[in-house]
Amino acid sequence: MLLHIPDVLTAEELADLQGRLRSADWTDGRETVGRQGAPVKHNQQLPDSSPLKAALGTIVLAALQRNPLFFAAALPLKILPPRFNRYHGGGHYGFHVDGAVMANDAGGYLRSDVSCTLFLSDPDDYDGGELVISDTYGEHEVKLPAGDLILYPSSSLHQVNPVSRGERTASFFWVQSMIRDDAQRRLLWEMDTSIERLRQSQADSVAVLQLSGVYHNLLRRWSEV
Repeated sequence: MLLHIPDVLTAEELADLQGRLRSADWTDGRETVGRQGAPVKHNQQLPDSSPLKAALGTIVLAALQRNPLFFAAALPLKILPPRFNRYHGGGHYGFHVDGAVMANDAGGYLRSDVSCTLFLSDPDDYDGGELVISDTYGEHEVKLPAGDLILYPSSSLHQVNPVSRGERTASFFWVQSMIRDDAQRRLLWEMDTSIERLRQSQADSVAVLQLSGVYHNLLRRWSEV
C-alpha cells in the first residue's frame, strides 16, 4: 500500500526541524547502509550517535503518535528511531530494497514491513529529488509538501532521483507492523476507513457495529504482537 499522509508535523514543529537541520553536522550517508546499497547511495545523514538526531526523532515520533491516519495504515508494533538525510549537488540514491531486519538503538531488532519518508523541504526549494517507488503497477514519483509523509511497503524497489538545485532534507524510518502481510494490512486499512465514513454519514449503527466486529476479529486473527 502506497499512502500519502498530509500534515504530520505542525507548522511550528516543521520550522523548528528545518532551522536546526540548517546548522547540522552531516556525514556520509553510506555509514548506515549495507554492502549492496553503498555503491548507489550518494547523500548525507545525521550520524546515529548525534544528539540532534535523537532530539528531532523524538519530535517526529510524538507527531506520529497523535496521527490516527498513520496508526490505521501502518498498525505499528515497533518504529525504528527516525533518521535524517540531505540530498544536494546531484546527490541521489539508486534503486534498492530496504534491509529486511534492522538493529535498533536499544540493541534489539526490527523487521521492516513499512518504509516511511517525511519530507522536510518545500518542493519549490529544490529540483529533482523525487522518491520513485516501483511496484506491480509501475513507477510512482513522489515529491510531497514539507511536513507530509509517504508510507509504502519495505519490500518495494525504490530510489531517490538526483537533486540538481537546492537541497532536499527528510526524515526516514521503518515500521514493524502488527500485520506482516501488506495485502492483509491494505484490507484492514480499507475496512477501517469505510467504517469511519459510515459513522460520519450516520449509517445504521447496528451494521456499523457488526462491521467493526469483523475488523477487530480479522485484526485478532492476523496480528503478531
